[in-house]
Amino acid sequence: MRNALLALLAVVACVCGLTGCAHHETARPGQIQLGMVTDVGGLGDGSFNDSAYRGLVRARSDLDAYAQVLQSRSAADYQPNLIALTNLHFDMVYAIGFLMGDDLQAVATENAKQRYAIIDSVVDAPNVVSVTFREQDGSFLAGVLAAMMTKTHHVAFLGGIDTPLLIKFEAGFIAGAHEIDPNTRVDVKYVGSFEDVAAGKELTNVLFNAGADIVYAAAGKAGLGTIDAVKSRENAYVIGVDSDQDALAPGKVLTSMVKKVDVAVFDVAQALAAHKPLAGHIELGLRDHAIGLTDFAYTRAAIGPARLRTLDTVTTMIINGRITPPKTRAELATFTPVALSR
Repeated sequence: MRNALLALLAVVACVCGLTGCAHHETARPGQIQLGMVTDVGGLGDGSFNDSAYRGLVRARSDLDAYAQVLQSRSAADYQPNLIALTNLHFDMVYAIGFLMGDDLQAVATENAKQRYAIIDSVVDAPNVVSVTFREQDGSFLAGVLAAMMTKTHHVAFLGGIDTPLLIKFEAGFIAGAHEIDPNTRVDVKYVGSFEDVAAGKELTNVLFNAGADIVYAAAGKAGLGTIDAVKSRENAYVIGVDSDQDALAPGKVLTSMVKKVDVAVFDVAQALAAHKPLAGHIELGLRDHAIGLTDFAYTRAAIGPARLRTLDTVTTMIINGRITPPKTRAELATFTPVALSR
Protein backbone atom coordinates (compact mmCIF):
# COMPACT_ATOMS: atom_id res chain seq x y z
CA MET A 1 0.00 0.00 0.00
CA ARG A 2 2.80 2.39 0.89
CA ASN A 3 4.57 1.67 -2.41
CA ALA A 4 1.40 2.32 -4.39
CA LEU A 5 0.91 5.64 -2.60
CA LEU A 6 4.48 6.66 -3.30
CA ALA A 7 4.00 5.77 -6.94
CA LEU A 8 0.86 7.89 -7.10
CA LEU A 9 2.58 10.85 -5.49
CA ALA A 10 5.51 10.53 -7.89
CA VAL A 11 3.20 10.64 -10.89
CA VAL A 12 1.16 13.57 -9.64
CA ALA A 13 4.26 15.55 -8.67
CA CYS A 14 5.71 15.01 -12.12
CA VAL A 15 2.57 16.06 -13.92
CA CYS A 16 2.09 19.12 -11.74
CA GLY A 17 5.50 20.33 -12.82
CA LEU A 18 4.68 19.77 -16.49
CA THR A 19 1.03 20.56 -17.01
CA GLY A 20 -0.06 22.45 -13.95
CA CYS A 21 -2.50 19.79 -12.76
CA ALA A 22 -5.22 22.42 -13.01
CA HIS A 23 -7.41 20.48 -15.40
CA HIS A 24 -7.06 16.82 -14.41
CA GLU A 25 -6.13 16.25 -10.79
CA THR A 26 -8.30 13.13 -10.75
CA ALA A 27 -10.01 11.23 -13.53
CA ARG A 28 -13.75 11.58 -13.95
CA PRO A 29 -16.01 8.56 -14.54
CA GLY A 30 -16.03 7.58 -18.19
CA GLN A 31 -12.73 9.27 -19.12
CA ILE A 32 -10.10 7.15 -20.81
CA GLN A 33 -6.94 7.29 -18.73
CA LEU A 34 -3.59 7.57 -20.47
CA GLY A 35 -0.16 7.33 -18.87
CA MET A 36 3.14 8.02 -20.62
CA VAL A 37 6.76 7.26 -19.77
CA THR A 38 9.24 9.44 -21.66
CA ASP A 39 12.63 8.41 -22.94
CA VAL A 40 15.74 9.85 -21.29
CA GLY A 41 15.73 13.00 -23.41
CA GLY A 42 12.57 14.00 -21.59
CA LEU A 43 10.12 16.77 -22.31
CA GLY A 44 11.75 19.85 -23.74
CA ASP A 45 13.98 17.90 -26.12
CA GLY A 46 12.40 19.73 -29.06
CA SER A 47 12.25 16.39 -30.82
CA PHE A 48 11.01 12.86 -30.12
CA ASN A 49 9.56 13.13 -26.61
CA ASP A 50 7.95 16.49 -27.29
CA SER A 51 6.27 15.04 -30.37
CA ALA A 52 4.86 12.15 -28.33
CA TYR A 53 3.63 14.56 -25.69
CA ARG A 54 1.77 16.62 -28.30
CA GLY A 55 -0.21 13.49 -29.12
CA LEU A 56 -1.11 13.07 -25.46
CA VAL A 57 -2.17 16.71 -25.20
CA ARG A 58 -4.36 16.28 -28.28
CA ALA A 59 -5.98 13.19 -26.73
CA ARG A 60 -6.71 15.20 -23.62
CA SER A 61 -8.28 17.96 -25.72
CA ASP A 62 -10.08 16.03 -28.46
CA LEU A 63 -10.99 12.87 -26.56
CA ASP A 64 -11.42 14.39 -23.09
CA ALA A 65 -8.79 11.95 -21.86
CA TYR A 66 -7.14 12.00 -18.46
CA ALA A 67 -3.38 12.09 -19.05
CA GLN A 68 -0.29 11.86 -16.89
CA VAL A 69 3.42 11.70 -17.69
CA LEU A 70 6.46 10.28 -15.94
CA GLN A 71 9.86 11.47 -17.16
CA SER A 72 12.84 9.12 -17.23
CA ARG A 73 16.10 10.70 -16.11
CA SER A 74 18.06 7.54 -16.92
CA ALA A 75 17.44 4.05 -18.27
CA ALA A 76 17.16 2.84 -14.69
CA ASP A 77 13.86 4.75 -14.46
CA TYR A 78 12.11 2.92 -17.29
CA GLN A 79 10.84 -0.13 -15.49
CA PRO A 80 9.92 1.63 -12.20
CA ASN A 81 8.02 4.28 -14.16
CA LEU A 82 6.15 1.68 -16.21
CA ILE A 83 5.29 -0.22 -13.04
CA ALA A 84 4.12 2.96 -11.27
CA LEU A 85 1.66 3.76 -14.05
CA THR A 86 0.59 0.12 -14.29
CA ASN A 87 -0.26 0.11 -10.59
CA LEU A 88 -2.57 3.07 -11.20
CA HIS A 89 -4.56 1.00 -13.73
CA PHE A 90 -4.47 3.36 -16.70
CA ASP A 91 -6.42 2.28 -19.78
CA MET A 92 -3.22 2.67 -21.80
CA VAL A 93 0.40 3.10 -20.77
CA TYR A 94 2.79 4.42 -23.43
CA ALA A 95 6.51 3.61 -23.51
CA ILE A 96 8.14 6.31 -25.62
CA GLY A 97 11.32 5.04 -27.24
CA PHE A 98 13.02 1.86 -28.42
CA LEU A 99 15.31 1.82 -25.39
CA MET A 100 12.33 0.75 -23.29
CA GLY A 101 11.69 -2.41 -25.30
CA ASP A 102 13.19 -4.94 -22.89
CA ASP A 103 11.73 -3.24 -19.82
CA LEU A 104 8.27 -3.11 -21.36
CA GLN A 105 8.51 -6.76 -22.38
CA ALA A 106 9.14 -7.70 -18.75
CA VAL A 107 6.41 -5.45 -17.32
CA ALA A 108 3.81 -6.43 -19.93
CA THR A 109 4.46 -10.12 -19.34
CA GLU A 110 3.80 -9.67 -15.62
CA ASN A 111 0.67 -7.56 -16.16
CA ALA A 112 -1.32 -9.32 -18.85
CA LYS A 113 -4.52 -7.33 -18.24
CA GLN A 114 -2.87 -3.93 -18.73
CA ARG A 115 -2.73 -2.41 -22.23
CA TYR A 116 0.55 -0.86 -23.39
CA ALA A 117 1.85 0.94 -26.47
CA ILE A 118 5.48 1.36 -27.44
CA ILE A 119 6.88 3.74 -30.03
CA ASP A 120 9.93 2.79 -32.13
CA SER A 121 10.21 -0.82 -31.03
CA VAL A 122 8.36 -4.09 -31.37
CA VAL A 123 7.35 -5.93 -28.21
CA ASP A 124 5.80 -9.31 -28.93
CA ALA A 125 3.03 -9.50 -26.37
CA PRO A 126 -0.77 -9.67 -26.82
CA ASN A 127 -1.33 -6.66 -24.58
CA VAL A 128 1.13 -4.39 -26.43
CA VAL A 129 0.62 -2.39 -29.62
CA SER A 130 3.96 -1.57 -31.23
CA VAL A 131 4.29 1.41 -33.58
CA THR A 132 7.37 1.85 -35.75
CA PHE A 133 8.15 4.16 -38.64
CA ARG A 134 9.92 3.92 -41.98
CA GLU A 135 12.52 6.49 -41.00
CA GLN A 136 14.60 5.47 -44.00
CA ASP A 137 11.96 6.97 -46.32
CA GLY A 138 12.06 10.46 -44.84
CA SER A 139 15.82 10.29 -44.36
CA PHE A 140 16.19 9.43 -48.05
CA LEU A 141 14.37 12.67 -48.89
CA ALA A 142 16.67 14.54 -46.49
CA GLY A 143 19.67 13.06 -48.30
CA VAL A 144 18.26 14.03 -51.68
CA LEU A 145 17.80 17.62 -50.53
CA ALA A 146 21.24 17.75 -48.89
CA ALA A 147 22.96 16.55 -52.07
CA MET A 148 21.09 19.11 -54.15
CA MET A 149 21.98 21.94 -51.77
CA THR A 150 25.58 21.23 -50.81
CA LYS A 151 28.23 23.51 -52.27
CA THR A 152 31.13 21.36 -51.15
CA HIS A 153 29.73 17.98 -52.29
CA HIS A 154 30.28 16.96 -48.69
CA VAL A 155 27.51 16.39 -46.14
CA ALA A 156 27.28 14.52 -42.84
CA PHE A 157 25.06 12.45 -40.58
CA LEU A 158 25.14 12.75 -36.78
CA GLY A 159 23.31 10.01 -34.89
CA GLY A 160 22.49 9.60 -31.23
CA ILE A 161 23.37 5.96 -30.49
CA ASP A 162 24.56 3.47 -33.11
CA THR A 163 21.62 1.03 -33.12
CA PRO A 164 19.49 -0.62 -35.84
CA LEU A 165 16.88 2.14 -35.45
CA LEU A 166 19.38 4.95 -36.04
CA ILE A 167 21.00 3.04 -38.88
CA LYS A 168 17.67 3.39 -40.71
CA PHE A 169 18.18 7.18 -40.61
CA GLU A 170 21.85 6.87 -41.60
CA ALA A 171 21.33 4.42 -44.47
CA GLY A 172 18.36 6.30 -45.89
CA PHE A 173 20.20 9.62 -45.78
CA ILE A 174 23.34 8.32 -47.48
CA ALA A 175 21.32 6.55 -50.18
CA GLY A 176 19.28 9.69 -50.82
CA ALA A 177 22.42 11.78 -51.24
CA HIS A 178 23.89 9.22 -53.63
CA GLU A 179 20.63 9.11 -55.58
CA ILE A 180 21.41 12.67 -56.64
CA ASP A 181 25.20 12.43 -56.80
CA PRO A 182 27.04 9.15 -56.13
CA ASN A 183 30.21 11.19 -55.54
CA THR A 184 28.76 13.16 -52.64
CA ARG A 185 30.85 12.49 -49.54
CA VAL A 186 28.81 11.60 -46.45
CA ASP A 187 30.62 11.54 -43.10
CA VAL A 188 29.01 9.66 -40.19
CA LYS A 189 29.47 10.15 -36.47
CA TYR A 190 27.53 9.08 -33.37
CA VAL A 191 27.26 11.02 -30.12
CA GLY A 192 26.73 7.89 -28.00
CA SER A 193 23.83 9.67 -26.30
CA PHE A 194 20.45 11.23 -27.05
CA GLU A 195 20.78 13.87 -24.36
CA ASP A 196 24.32 15.27 -24.43
CA VAL A 197 23.75 18.65 -26.09
CA ALA A 198 27.37 19.77 -25.61
CA ALA A 199 28.72 16.65 -27.29
CA GLY A 200 26.24 17.09 -30.13
CA LYS A 201 27.54 20.60 -30.73
CA GLU A 202 31.18 19.55 -30.48
CA LEU A 203 30.82 16.71 -32.98
CA THR A 204 28.82 18.90 -35.35
CA ASN A 205 31.67 21.40 -35.37
CA VAL A 206 34.07 18.55 -36.10
CA LEU A 207 31.95 17.60 -39.11
CA PHE A 208 31.74 21.21 -40.33
CA ASN A 209 35.48 21.68 -39.86
CA ALA A 210 36.10 18.55 -41.95
CA GLY A 211 34.32 20.20 -44.88
CA ALA A 212 30.67 19.20 -44.60
CA ASP A 213 28.31 22.10 -45.19
CA ILE A 214 25.09 20.26 -44.26
CA VAL A 215 24.65 18.05 -41.18
CA TYR A 216 21.61 15.84 -40.61
CA ALA A 217 21.24 15.27 -36.87
CA ALA A 218 19.14 12.32 -35.72
CA ALA A 219 20.24 12.56 -32.12
CA GLY A 220 17.25 13.54 -30.01
CA LYS A 221 18.05 16.29 -27.51
CA ALA A 222 21.75 16.10 -28.45
CA GLY A 223 20.68 17.42 -31.86
CA LEU A 224 19.92 20.77 -30.24
CA GLY A 225 23.70 21.13 -30.08
CA THR A 226 23.85 20.68 -33.84
CA ILE A 227 21.34 23.48 -34.32
CA ASP A 228 23.30 25.69 -31.95
CA ALA A 229 26.51 25.00 -33.86
CA VAL A 230 25.11 26.05 -37.24
CA LYS A 231 24.03 29.48 -36.01
CA SER A 232 27.58 30.83 -36.23
CA ARG A 233 28.42 29.09 -39.52
CA GLU A 234 28.17 30.83 -42.85
CA ASN A 235 27.08 28.86 -45.92
CA ALA A 236 26.02 25.90 -43.80
CA TYR A 237 22.77 24.17 -42.91
CA VAL A 238 21.52 21.48 -40.58
CA ILE A 239 18.55 19.16 -40.97
CA GLY A 240 16.41 18.58 -37.88
CA VAL A 241 14.55 15.46 -36.89
CA ASP A 242 11.32 14.06 -35.39
CA SER A 243 9.63 17.42 -34.67
CA ASP A 244 9.57 20.50 -36.89
CA GLN A 245 12.76 22.20 -35.70
CA ASP A 246 12.96 24.75 -38.53
CA ALA A 247 12.10 27.71 -36.30
CA LEU A 248 14.93 26.95 -33.85
CA ALA A 249 17.36 28.59 -36.28
CA PRO A 250 15.29 30.15 -39.09
CA GLY A 251 17.03 29.90 -42.43
CA LYS A 252 19.80 27.68 -41.02
CA VAL A 253 17.68 24.56 -40.47
CA LEU A 254 17.21 23.52 -44.09
CA THR A 255 14.29 21.26 -43.18
CA SER A 256 13.36 18.70 -40.55
CA MET A 257 12.63 15.03 -41.13
CA VAL A 258 9.36 14.91 -39.21
CA LYS A 259 8.28 11.64 -37.65
CA LYS A 260 4.72 12.10 -36.48
CA VAL A 261 4.94 10.35 -33.15
CA ASP A 262 2.11 12.61 -31.99
CA VAL A 263 -0.18 11.10 -34.62
CA ALA A 264 0.73 7.57 -33.51
CA VAL A 265 0.08 8.39 -29.85
CA PHE A 266 -3.25 10.00 -30.66
CA ASP A 267 -4.37 7.21 -33.02
CA VAL A 268 -3.77 4.60 -30.31
CA ALA A 269 -5.84 6.66 -27.87
CA GLN A 270 -8.60 7.31 -30.40
CA ALA A 271 -8.96 3.61 -31.17
CA LEU A 272 -9.13 2.90 -27.45
CA ALA A 273 -11.83 5.54 -26.96
CA ALA A 274 -13.83 3.93 -29.77
CA HIS A 275 -13.57 0.55 -28.02
CA LYS A 276 -11.46 -0.77 -30.93
CA PRO A 277 -7.99 -0.96 -29.36
CA LEU A 278 -5.09 -1.45 -31.72
CA ALA A 279 -2.87 -4.49 -31.37
CA GLY A 280 0.20 -6.05 -32.93
CA HIS A 281 2.79 -4.19 -34.98
CA ILE A 282 1.90 -1.08 -36.98
CA GLU A 283 4.48 0.45 -39.35
CA LEU A 284 3.93 4.00 -40.65
CA GLY A 285 5.67 5.76 -43.53
CA LEU A 286 5.32 8.28 -46.32
CA ARG A 287 2.10 6.83 -47.69
CA ASP A 288 0.54 7.21 -44.23
CA HIS A 289 1.63 10.86 -44.04
CA ALA A 290 3.49 9.89 -40.87
CA ILE A 291 6.97 10.61 -42.22
CA GLY A 292 8.23 13.49 -44.35
CA LEU A 293 9.99 16.81 -44.60
CA THR A 294 8.63 20.13 -43.36
CA ASP A 295 7.11 22.81 -45.59
CA PHE A 296 10.40 24.80 -45.77
CA ALA A 297 8.88 27.90 -44.16
CA TYR A 298 12.27 29.64 -43.92
CA THR A 299 14.23 28.03 -46.76
CA ARG A 300 11.79 27.60 -49.65
CA ALA A 301 13.31 30.47 -51.67
CA ALA A 302 16.85 29.16 -51.17
CA ILE A 303 15.81 25.66 -52.25
CA GLY A 304 13.94 26.86 -55.31
CA PRO A 305 11.15 25.37 -57.45
CA ALA A 306 13.29 22.89 -59.40
CA ARG A 307 14.63 21.17 -56.29
CA LEU A 308 11.18 21.10 -54.74
CA ARG A 309 9.85 19.36 -57.85
CA THR A 310 12.62 16.77 -57.56
CA LEU A 311 11.63 16.12 -53.94
CA ASP A 312 8.02 15.63 -55.04
CA THR A 313 9.16 13.19 -57.73
CA VAL A 314 11.24 11.16 -55.32
CA THR A 315 8.41 11.12 -52.76
CA THR A 316 6.03 9.69 -55.36
CA MET A 317 8.58 7.09 -56.45
CA ILE A 318 9.07 5.90 -52.86
CA ILE A 319 5.32 5.66 -52.27
CA ASN A 320 4.88 3.77 -55.55
CA GLY A 321 7.70 1.38 -54.73
CA ARG A 322 10.00 2.45 -57.56
CA ILE A 323 12.58 3.50 -54.97
CA THR A 324 13.13 1.37 -51.87
CA PRO A 325 15.32 3.27 -49.40
CA PRO A 326 17.72 0.99 -47.51
CA LYS A 327 17.23 0.46 -43.79
CA THR A 328 20.48 -1.35 -42.98
CA ARG A 329 24.13 -0.88 -43.88
CA ALA A 330 24.02 -4.16 -45.81
CA GLU A 331 21.12 -2.86 -47.92
CA LEU A 332 22.94 0.45 -48.38
CA ALA A 333 25.97 -1.38 -49.75
CA THR A 334 23.86 -2.83 -52.57
CA PHE A 335 21.69 0.23 -53.22
CA THR A 336 21.73 1.44 -56.80
CA PRO A 337 20.38 4.88 -57.70
CA VAL A 338 17.47 4.82 -60.15
CA ALA A 339 16.61 7.17 -62.99
CA LEU A 340 14.26 9.83 -61.67
CA SER A 341 10.97 10.27 -63.50
CA ARG A 342 10.57 13.81 -64.78
